[in-house]
Amino acid sequence: MKCPVCNVGQVQPGKTTLTLENDGVKLDVQGVPPMICANCGQETVSEEVKAKILKAVQEASAGNAPGGNA
Repeated sequence: MKCPVCNVGQVQPGKTTLTLENDGVKLDVQGVPPMICANCGQETVSEEVKAKILKAVQEASAGNAPGGNA
């Protein structure tokens, strides 16, 4: 599959860590599975992965994250 940004490179599956902040709560999301362009390095994630990340950030902001102080 070609990169949706540069339209040149082929994308390959990878793993990355995202650091996000919501309502003053920082959350490191490890093991995020982006598709990474071999040409420009752009990382893209599926809508399903985006939804899971958003849910994790919202739960962490509400104090419901695993290991949290809820």
